[in-house]
Amino acid sequence: MKNRVVITGIGIVSPIGIGKERYWDALKNGRNGFGRISFFDPTVYPCHIDAEVRDFQPEQFIEKKKARRMDRFTQFAMAGAKMAVEDARLDLTKLNLERCGVIVGSGIGGLPTIEAEHSVLLEKGPKRVSPFLIPMLITNIAPGEIAIEYGFTGPNYSVSSACATSNHALGEAFRHLRYGDADLLIAGGTEGAITPLGVAGFCQARALTISFNDNPAKSSRPFDKNRSGFVMGEGCGVVIMETLEHAQARGAKIYAEFVGYGATDDAYHITAPNPEGHAAVRAMQLALADGNVRPEEVDYVNAHGTSTELNDKTETAAIKKVFGDHARKLAISSTKSMTGHLLGAAGGAELIATLLSMENKLIHPTINYETPDPECDLDYVPNTARPGEIRCALSNSLGFGGHNASLIAKKFVG
Repeated sequence: MKNRVVITGIGIVSPIGIGKERYWDALKNGRNGFGRISFFDPTVYPCHIDAEVRDFQPEQFIEKKKARRMDRFTQFAMAGAKMAVEDARLDLTKLNLERCGVIVGSGIGGLPTIEAEHSVLLEKGPKRVSPFLIPMLITNIAPGEIAIEYGFTGPNYSVSSACATSNHALGEAFRHLRYGDADLLIAGGTEGAITPLGVAGFCQARALTISFNDNPAKSSRPFDKNRSGFVMGEGCGVVIMETLEHAQARGAKIYAEFVGYGATDDAYHITAPNPEGHAAVRAMQLALADGNVRPEEVDYVNAHGTSTELNDKTETAAIKKVFGDHARKLAISSTKSMTGHLLGAAGGAELIATLLSMENKLIHPTINYETPDPECDLDYVPNTARPGEIRCALSNSLGFGGHNASLIAKKFVG
């Protein structure tokens, strides 16, 4: 018999707020986290704007000496894990640590460390490169550091599938729990790659918007006709996932039940989605089948919704194919309209947005939806939050390389 799996803790570091209270307050009020890039002078770049976590102080979550030996993406992961552990009210002395693990991914990993130490190599030579270079930059160090902090010796690894990273990490954690490999896992994604090289690369790939340098607040506009690219963001979204039996035995608060996961690949292009959307359709269908959920049971979709021309119309078409007539009854929103694109952390942050919408019976909006696009003609909850009960939700993530990952969460019923 498969275990039921539930979500019992939330940890969020985002451009619109650190911690679930600040994050939710921004989401429900449609506040964005966009501004001019502050990490370096972006004047010579086509894109001048980003979505930074501008008030992050790692020492609030990590001992200062340890924090200095961590790249930003790992600092975010440690902060998210600490918040999630506290939110779930875990008593480490009462856990079987051999049955607890961490699956936290990153799409890019320690790019700031790579750039900084490459400069050291060129200017001062190889003997001056930090001995911490490799453990700071590798993506698996984030779950490794979390495991060291909490003594979790169960399943532990990193997933890296570009913008689908978090959903793959969450889905694989779900499977480990479902089939009895562990009792409790910290799962999600983290990213901190807003650097000169990172921004230059995305600019050259023509993925970032360059139309709103003088008006950052309007820059991310998923499904709007005048969308022109995404805004690069950073942060971390992780959750505590447990078997239902384990959660109930310790009297945990349950946010939702995790019921379905589907993963596919377009096998089409290194950056562009397949315009037919066949694999995205199949990922959603696999998640529905995995959760034994009928399409008409779904109330809400948290869309990948990047604010790029191809993604938004392709995802809209895929949703129509999966849900048929029911697609027009769905409430759909894009968290990226406020947070920007958190890359490998996006799916984790968006699942948390979905859980908070479910908990508060209020569906967060897609902001900057001003000019309808005939090819994007569903209900995107434009600009203002809307009261609504979410009993069953689907969350999509689609990544460079054609990766698709869909998750389904349901309101918990004992």
